[in-house]
Amino acid sequence: MTYLKFKADQLFTGSELLSGEQVLITKAGGEIVDTVHQSEAGEDILYSAGILSPGFINCHCHLELSHMKHLIEEKTGLVDFVVNVVSKRNFPDEEILEAIQNAEDEMLTAGIVAIGDICNNLSTLPQKMKRRMTYYNFIEASGWVPKVAMSRFEASNFFYETFSNHFKETSMAPHAAYSVSPALWQLIVPFFENKVTTLHNQETPHEDEFFLKGAGPLMRMYELMNIDNSFHRASEKSSLDTVYPYLSAASSLILVHNTFTTERDITRVKNKAGKKHLVSFCLCVNANLYIEDALPPVELLVQNDCAIVLGTDSLASNHTLNLLAEMKTIRKNFPRVSLLQMLTWATINGAKALQIDNTYGSFSKGKKPGVVLIEGLDENNLGAGSSCKRLI
Repeated sequence: MTYLKFKADQLFTGSELLSGEQVLITKAGGEIVDTVHQSEAGEDILYSAGILSPGFINCHCHLELSHMKHLIEEKTGLVDFVVNVVSKRNFPDEEILEAIQNAEDEMLTAGIVAIGDICNNLSTLPQKMKRRMTYYNFIEASGWVPKVAMSRFEASNFFYETFSNHFKETSMAPHAAYSVSPALWQLIVPFFENKVTTLHNQETPHEDEFFLKGAGPLMRMYELMNIDNSFHRASEKSSLDTVYPYLSAASSLILVHNTFTTERDITRVKNKAGKKHLVSFCLCVNANLYIEDALPPVELLVQNDCAIVLGTDSLASNHTLNLLAEMKTIRKNFPRVSLLQMLTWATINGAKALQIDNTYGSFSKGKKPGVVLIEGLDENNLGAGSSCKRLI
């Protein structure tokens, strides 16, 4: 049997950084055999300068929007961004499919091995059927007007059943607190049981304003999109506090963006989470800067010992689908966050959130997590010139 032996300046196992004396041994197909001291590894060791890491897990992506790269102006705020996505996303099928393939190529090269991907249609299915990487498909449900709840649910359920025929890693997911009516919530809640689901959460300060007071700039979004909002009454609670009861049946919940999440929200969610209900906070910092020109409270999430994962969002709201680029932005703006923490978020935490940690996230024996090399470190940390590439 053919074995591959990898050695670098450091080796990140999924939980700890080991010295350069350690050698990672895999089978030719990528299955982890062992991690041993170089004195026990024998010959034919492949040495690289940098850090070896398990493959990265992108917990939040919209692959279907890859054709919209550079199409939407930066820093418009969420309301105008959403309106632009809805009004500008229609392109010829061949352009959409080509962009999807190119985006997947980019992620593969950048060491991403698994993705939590938002789906509003079937456009990504042909590429995913090639099974070049693992996808957890989140079939997005949205519809703010109660009278359209059933028709919106039936459309989402069709996509859910189609994806489920090919991928067991498929679930229903609400878009956001401000885009799912109580009637639609009731229809999709049964799909969360013992599944992973996800929610765009508190991406703008106007989201909480809308639920606390029934007012604010989100009203303009409904007007621009000709959506009847007359039924809505303020809950006088934050958006997350308002909708969290619908989400509590999920075995794993990924809250995405969290740009304006408060400590009170974090505490309330953590108090309700448990062994059978993992709550992860997904950071998509480059998209937050692209849309709202704001950053999430990363240090607050760390201080509260939250399960943090990373995502890229879409090429409509980002310049690249590269998790190392997300880590570099976090490093630049939150220098107290360590490389060890960020690598944990990008690997084992993401694998646990998507419930694929039996295969991905760490160099445990028997797993096939992929092997990534991080190069160009600046004093053992990420710098502007740092890059990564996939070895397996």
